[in-house]
Amino acid sequence: MKRIGRYTICGLLGRGGMGKVYKVSLPTIHKVGALKLLDPDPMLQKMMGLSTLRDRFVNEACILAGLSHPNIVAIHDFDEALGKPFYVMNYYPGNLGAMMGESYRVEARSRKFSVEKALHYTRQTLEGLACLHHAGIIHRDVKPFNLLVTAGDGVKLCDFGLSKLRGESFAGPANLNVGSPYYAAPEQETNPDAVAAGTDLYPVGVMLYRMLTGTLPNLGGRKGKYVAVDRFNPDLDSTWDTLVLQAIAPDPHKRFADAETMRRAVDQLAHHFQQRKENQCALSSAPNPSPEKAPSSTAVRTHPMKIRPGKARLLFDLDALWRPTAYTANRFRPPLRQTIADNATGLTWQQAGSRYPVTWHQAKMQVAQLNDMAFGGRTRWRLPTISELATLLRPHPQGEALCIELLFDERQRWLWSADRRSFTAAYYVDVQLGFVGWQDFDAPYYVRAVCTDNPTATGRVSGH
Repeated sequence: MKRIGRYTICGLLGRGGMGKVYKVSLPTIHKVGALKLLDPDPMLQKMMGLSTLRDRFVNEACILAGLSHPNIVAIHDFDEALGKPFYVMNYYPGNLGAMMGESYRVEARSRKFSVEKALHYTRQTLEGLACLHHAGIIHRDVKPFNLLVTAGDGVKLCDFGLSKLRGESFAGPANLNVGSPYYAAPEQETNPDAVAAGTDLYPVGVMLYRMLTGTLPNLGGRKGKYVAVDRFNPDLDSTWDTLVLQAIAPDPHKRFADAETMRRAVDQLAHHFQQRKENQCALSSAPNPSPEKAPSSTAVRTHPMKIRPGKARLLFDLDALWRPTAYTANRFRPPLRQTIADNATGLTWQQAGSRYPVTWHQAKMQVAQLNDMAFGGRTRWRLPTISELATLLRPHPQGEALCIELLFDERQRWLWSADRRSFTAAYYVDVQLGFVGWQDFDAPYYVRAVCTDNPTATGRVSGH
């Protein structure tokens, strides 16, 4: 199957019990979208019946069509192909689960987020849920992989296949689990019809804890006991535990009354953290972001490569979560003509980069334009390799490291590399979360060009 209706299939994005999600392209204008096709798992179809699943699929599309909110994915088309209904949404290559590094082993360790980013994503999720609940809809499957992340770092709730309208009863068999392990509220297992707004707030509390700590709230200690967040991040205090524990209370009546109430509590927590941070930084003499002397040295690869994922992690010197095993002891010079030179690596970087996200091929064109205009007085700009981009990555900031003034523009979060994964995908780095990933060439990421002034050894310091 190369087409679904008028849409050309570009690849499979994912599959679930109800169907498959394809990356597709519209003819002529070649706009990329995400198409969800009803193609249920045979076991689920046997348990619930095709007619019931079809009704739920159409209901999901109707729910999306009836909502308009910046934190809820929008539907643009609905049709049938070979008797199977499908609908089309915008294509967003990133999601919170992939950014966490969450795998099919959900209980495995994941990447920690900065406090500000954890609050940012939590707030947007709650704002989307507030709209959903106002419309009388309970999502019932809120989890990181169902939170798409836009090029502007916004969150979009998706996958409403398990959602429940106010007054609607559960149509599935008694032995069918509703929701995802570790994220589903306890009442979803015992009584799927008894769900309310608090059912969707439970997984938000789980996600906030996971973003802050890199683990699930009941897996950090022995025998599944809750472990306070300050054990993972000393910059946090018991007020964070108070919020998380209320959100994930086993009794739904002890959780926040609604998404708006929890969002206000998150805003208060953000204000509390900002005050603590400002007080700490006022007493701190902001440390040098890297050691004055490099304890070891290694060459930085400047030539792009095509590398299969199976070999990439070893070649890029990354840990299991695709973060550097060691970090560069940068010796940045003060910014000059919108460039920043690093004495430790001999590399000179754009201080900012592309103003807007671009595809990989557009990224190469933008670098060529920099050379044409002799940006920063240089004409040998190029798209950096992963080895070069990795010298810009930092470990998770804590303590006085929070007070370091950033040299580079924060807008360019996802940076394309010159290294390719295949003939259709390339590697990139997430500067804020400090990891390496890959995406198709048409993903909307940024450019930060590099050139070599005076190649030298790279100082490296111990990693995780």
